[in-house]
Amino acid sequence: MVRAPQVQSTAKSLSCRSSLIMSSQPDQLILSANSGSSSLKISLYALAPKGSNSDEPVELLLKSSISSISAPPAQFTFKTITGTPKEANDKDEVPSIHDHASAFEHFLQHLKDGAGIDRDRITHICHRVVHGGDYRDPVELSTHAYKHIEKLSDLAPLHNGAALSVIQGCVNALPNVKSIAFFDTAFHRTIPPYVSAYPIDQAVAKERGLKKYGFHGLSYSFILRSVQRYLQKPAEEMNVILLHLGSGASVCCVQNGKSLDTSMGLTPLSGLPGATRAGAIDPSLIFHYTNKAGRITHDPSAAANLHVTQAEDILNTKSGWKALCGTTDFGEITQRAFASPDADFAPVPNPLDGDPLSEPSPEMLAFSIFADRIQGYIGSYFLKLQGNVDAVVFSGGIGERSQQLRKVVCDRIACLGFSAISETRNNAVDDTPGTVVDIGAGRPEDERRRMLVCRTDEQVRSNSATSSSDRC
Repeated sequence: MVRAPQVQSTAKSLSCRSSLIMSSQPDQLILSANSGSSSLKISLYALAPKGSNSDEPVELLLKSSISSISAPPAQFTFKTITGTPKEANDKDEVPSIHDHASAFEHFLQHLKDGAGIDRDRITHICHRVVHGGDYRDPVELSTHAYKHIEKLSDLAPLHNGAALSVIQGCVNALPNVKSIAFFDTAFHRTIPPYVSAYPIDQAVAKERGLKKYGFHGLSYSFILRSVQRYLQKPAEEMNVILLHLGSGASVCCVQNGKSLDTSMGLTPLSGLPGATRAGAIDPSLIFHYTNKAGRITHDPSAAANLHVTQAEDILNTKSGWKALCGTTDFGEITQRAFASPDADFAPVPNPLDGDPLSEPSPEMLAFSIFADRIQGYIGSYFLKLQGNVDAVVFSGGIGERSQQLRKVVCDRIACLGFSAISETRNNAVDDTPGTVVDIGAGRPEDERRRMLVCRTDEQVRSNSATSSSDRC
């Protein structure tokens, strides 16, 4: 069974120790690393000053991102926010970056040259790790913990391996810094067994750790905390449906402040489709997709010798809207979809109400599939919550930016008693200040089921947990 080994400290004691270190030496800093398959996002934080009006105990100093690591030249951005000796807003191509370790080393060098900050001021590094298996809390990384995460890489092939590369790079470059792993799966540890279990031989399932884990947990933790503050309601009374919509997308059902269900499962592949992921499909599809007959058949002679890794590669990296319309940019897909000549099929604002027998453009098909699957999960989770839902919350790059998608989904779920959407508020989200934005048409104080947008930040959540003393 994929069980978490004993670790050096629990989340509570780890948070306490970090708080004492940071509070006694306020000039020291916390760094957050979020690794993608070909990208690395880094943020640097300091403790928020005492008496600060900030909702979080940390204050952002700067952000950096490195993209196209596996397809050089890598694109490097570096932007200071506040409180740094030097100001910088740099964008460069860096041919010398060829993997995550060299990307991290380039960042550390630029930290000194571009912002005037010495790497020795960093005392803690928070790593987002997608799959933590049965780890229930953040852990200070040891050799044992590292090997456990390494064993789980096959369950999150696009992310865990990259995170481990950065962790190793941090150990090499900053050997005296404490590295702490925060797991997306930990948020969903409250999912009950009747939801997390698959209807297969449970002896085999338990031995191999085959169950629903759920992902995007750091994002959902941040969203839940932000919405709870916005609605001024105790967390333990919150019933919400959270949408993390990006190139990887999922939905989460939260009952009484805890995860009850989520769309992703054993791996991030299940659930909603994404930029390159197929999402939930009939498991037998992959065998018909790859057979030698070129059609659906159960003839054994037509079967391909398909390895698990090949199937995962097809469903993880060669599917989704990239397979449908040749791009992973959902903004571009939306623009093409609503500018396409399929006026009869796609009457704005809701393509799902079009003629079901019409043949849509590839872009409209991708948009409509995504919107349809989202509304399906919302409807399912509405029933699980017995209609007792405080809000549906859009987040993630697509959820926060796509006015059209929000409009389509909100119109489709209005029949459940959710607030009608305000065109003005929905179109002005980008220009509206605050972490949470209400896009409902009515007066917020009169609405029972709200439509909200939350600007999620996974890195703030992990850094807050590391520095906050309110958990001690």
